[in-house]
Amino acid sequence: MSDAPIHIPAAADAVPHIADWLSYLAHTRRMSAHTVAAYSRDVADFFGFLQMHQGGLAGLAELRALQISDFRAWLAQRRGAGLASASLARTISGIRNFFRFLNKSGVLENSAIGSLRGPKIPHGIPKPLSAPMALRVVADAGDLANEPWIGLRDVAVLSLLYGCGLRVSEALGLPRSAAPLGDMLRIQGKGGKQRLAPVLPVVALAVEAYLAQCPYRLGPGDPLFVGARGKRLNPRIVQLGMQRLRGALGLPDSATPHALRHSFATHLLSAGGDLRTIQELLGHASLSSTQRYTEVDAARLLDVYAGAHPRARGQAPVRKD
Repeated sequence: MSDAPIHIPAAADAVPHIADWLSYLAHTRRMSAHTVAAYSRDVADFFGFLQMHQGGLAGLAELRALQISDFRAWLAQRRGAGLASASLARTISGIRNFFRFLNKSGVLENSAIGSLRGPKIPHGIPKPLSAPMALRVVADAGDLANEPWIGLRDVAVLSLLYGCGLRVSEALGLPRSAAPLGDMLRIQGKGGKQRLAPVLPVVALAVEAYLAQCPYRLGPGDPLFVGARGKRLNPRIVQLGMQRLRGALGLPDSATPHALRHSFATHLLSAGGDLRTIQELLGHASLSSTQRYTEVDAARLLDVYAGAHPRARGQAPVRKD
């Protein structure tokens, strides 16, 4: 969470229960600081709406008495503020979680929120890069850097995303002591879950090359990847680097750092990788998250079919008598 606490305009009797909920998310559910901060903002917005809607700070009695019409009015207000469907669905999920926590804690019960229906989110599938383009992105990442060691760092980071399927946060969260110089890498994923990922020799060499040129003496507990001033590398720097690569290589907007993780999974699946194994490598809690990549592979096969099969092109097949 941010160093500056988020102000939540709630009545005094509700404040400690909000704090308990956020602590529960962080320590029991082991959600990331980013997710807890997002839920903090959501509940602050919710109580801000109630203050305006009801003409005063909402406490436990007001929360207990909320009707479905109140929740729908809040939903309309958030939609009117320009919140996208995906963000709106996450916000509803957070507020539902808050009321569920209050119910399980014996504080209060409100059944009306259970009737609230969120927006329909368009079904999307991951958008990976082709294998040649993913390799080129990683290889060319260092060409746009201002200093050679920064170029080597950028190549090493993107190598971990594509070569090991890491999330950006996972790669940048690695300490120097966990530098992937061997055959396996232990990763601290979402919710504090750990997993092992094989390290390709080319990935280990990229990290080794970066460390050999890094001008900062990194102790075991220091971050593995640092910025120009020696502090932990900011994810925004990785995103901006990928943005420059998109311009240089003529890539679509979908070519983000996370697209390299998508590419890792899709290319493994295309090569015959087992879905359960790919689930473990990605650190997905549910197989359904990994199954999205089968849709990518099916879409690719259909594109190949449409471009190659004579009937798909509206042509008659060639006959040999």
